[in-house]
Amino acid sequence: MQYKTIILELLQQRPRMYNQLRKSRKLLLMVDRYARELRISHQARKDYLSQARPGSSPSQIASEALEMALKELEDRLPSESPPNETEPFSLEAAMASISLHTPPA
Repeated sequence: MQYKTIILELLQQRPRMYNQLRKSRKLLLMVDRYARELRISHQARKDYLSQARPGSSPSQIASEALEMALKELEDRLPSESPPNETEPFSLEAAMASISLHTPPA
């Protein structure tokens, strides 16, 4: 599973966030962090779904689990549009939001 590729594509769908992370040289750090979160969430959901649906196809379970984990991560990412059009997008607010939801390593 290429979690980093998935995360990079997800961040590229948010050009303002992507560009700010790139300019501040934090893009790789955040891609790594999000990829780790996605991998952990995906595995936990696969385990849960495997127990909940013992007869299901492993590939179907893996696909559903990834979809669920990705949706959860997307919901936690800051919105692309700032709350007020006159305010700039805040990288610090995004980083703080991520830190609140990041499990300890």
